[in-house]
Formats: sequence, C-alpha cells, structure tokens
Amino acid sequence: VQLQASGGGLVQAGGSLRLSCAASERSFSSYVMAWVRQAPGNEREFVAAIRWSAKTGYSTYYADSVKGRFTISRDNAKSTVYLQMNNLKPEDTAVYYCAAAPPGITMAAVGNPWSYTYWGQGTQVTVSS
Repeated sequence: VQLQASGGGLVQAGGSLRLSCAASERSFSSYVMAWVRQAPGNEREFVAAIRWSAKTGYSTYYADSVKGRFTISRDNAKSTVYLQMNNLKPEDTAVYYCAAAPPGITMAAVGNPWSYTYWGQGTQVTVSS
C-alpha cells in the first residue's frame, strides 16, 4: 500500500487546514486508516483513525487532545482519507503522517501508532501563535 499525504502548511492559531491522503490499494475500504503526528524531539502520537465495515458502517477514534477540533473522514471510492483540522493550536505543530493497517487490527490497537503497517511520507503542519 502506497500512501501520499498532502495539505500541510503554515496557519495562525485558530485557523484550519485539511489534510488528504491518497492510497494506492484497491481494497482500500477494508483498511483502518489513521493520522499520526510527530513533533520535533517527540515520539509519534496517534491523532485519529477511521474504519469502515459493511456491517457497522464508519467508526472513528480520536486522541483526547484533538476531540472536538479534528474530524477524520474517508472516501472509499477515491481511496482517500481526510483530516479536517479546526481551531488549530501551536501545540498541533508537527509532521502529520497517514498510516494504514489491515482490517484485523483490534480496537485496542487502533490508538497505537506501532499497530500500523503502511506509512505515507508526512506533511508539515505549522501553527503560529
């Protein structure tokens, strides 16, 4: 699975950005997709994830630090996952990576960055105060 992230940039605190991640995988809809970020000197931090199943529909997961501000979504027809980021804060500054995991990942593992097998190249998000 190849992942291509885009949409990062420089924005003032309180502003918004929308990240996109296009996947090459034909069975994209079965993968759990996530956004993970890494600030300088820090470890990778889970941000949000989304899974889809014919039985349950869409399920989303968020880190507490972004709940209510970020929204993850996906368009399976376009093999693309999005991260809408609103009310950005300077502490959101990081390189944002999209990642994918096979459908067998457990709910407990969704929030662990190391659960994801495939990674995009990252896109820089900088929030100025």
